[in-house]
Order: sequence, then C-alpha cells, then structure tokens
Amino acid sequence: MSILDPNQNYTFSRYFELGLESSELAQEFGYSLTRKILHLPEFVGELDRLQELKDRIEEILPFVPLTNEFARREILISRVVTELVHYTKAELRIEYSLKVSNWLQGNLDYLLRLNSMNKLLVIEAKYEDMTRGFTQLVAEMIALDQWERGTKIEQQPILVGAVSTGTIWQFCQLDRIQKSFAQGINSYRVPEDLEQVMRILVAALKDENTVLRIKDTGDRI
Repeated sequence: MSILDPNQNYTFSRYFELGLESSELAQEFGYSLTRKILHLPEFVGELDRLQELKDRIEEILPFVPLTNEFARREILISRVVTELVHYTKAELRIEYSLKVSNWLQGNLDYLLRLNSMNKLLVIEAKYEDMTRGFTQLVAEMIALDQWERGTKIEQQPILVGAVSTGTIWQFCQLDRIQKSFAQGINSYRVPEDLEQVMRILVAALKDENTVLRIKDTGDRI
C-alpha cells in the first residue's frame, strides 16, 4: 500500500514535516535502505587552509548561540561550503530549484557542480532533527538520481550524501545500479572532526565514482 497520496504534491521539505521513516520513503520509490557504519574515501592531498578554518570556527563559536537555522548556515555551513569551493573549484548555486515530478520537487539550499567531472554536491540547511533529515535526504538523492537519468549527463554509479546540523555530520550512499541506500550510523563532529569531514567531502566530489549530496539539519537527534 502506498504511503503517499497520488493526488497530492510533495516537496522535499514536506517529507521532513510528515516524519516518514527513511526506509519507508525509499521503498515507496522502489529503493531499499539499510543502516550500517560507513567508511567513505578521504582525500589524501594537502588542505592548505584547513587549520585556518578550524581556528576561525573555534574562535567565534563561544560568542554565537547556534539556536536557529540562519546562525548555523552563516557560522558553520557557509564556511565549510566556501572552503569546499576553494579545494574543488566547483560552481556554487544557492536555493537551487529542482523538479522531477509532483512527488520529487523543491529547493536545494546549496548546489555545487564540478563540471570537469560531472559531479554534484547539494547541501540542505535546516534546524531540525537528524532522523527526519535523513528522510528528506533520501527524497533529494532519489530526485537527483532520476533527474540525471533524464539528461545527457554521464551518470556516476554511487551517490554520496550527508545530513548535518553544522556541528554533527552523518553520511549516506546510494548504489544507483542496485537502487540501494546505505545510511551511516556513525557520525562526525565539527570542529573536532573537521579535517575528516572535509576530506570526505572533497573526495566525494573529486572521486570518479561518486556524486555527493549533503542535507543539513538540526541538533535534536
């Protein structure tokens, strides 16, 4: 039995509001989902400004309460995103509108495109819980998967995504051939694990077999 009404329109943010299980939503679109510890590839080259970024974040955090979405985007998310542009030379689009169908549509807060490798990185910023964030992430990754299938863009076999509160990061993989999600149960903290997070993000954009999708959400788990 379908969990969605065929007569209704659904946006990415509405899936968050509905509070559906990520595995149920994946199944609705013909995908499977399992939860496990993920060990994603990490970029091994030099990150020449990483310590500077960490120092800036640690300096300002004691003076800015991260109690709303805007504060998290300005203090944490935007800083990570702009550093990611520095390391990957990806093009950045903000509030990018994507519509695949009446069930897969909405705005992506940040879209980074690495044209030289046909790679995408999407970041969603929202001050809400991680569990619902993963459900919205699943919808957005399915939309990206289906959107690329309808274009002439060379498809990558693996999509990688992340749910982040700004201070907490968790990752997800989509095997596009098997139509199977692997949702990571392990998490990383910023600024403590900033280097590992950045190396995963850079590798996800630069690796030839992955496309990265990031969902940003809030602290309540």
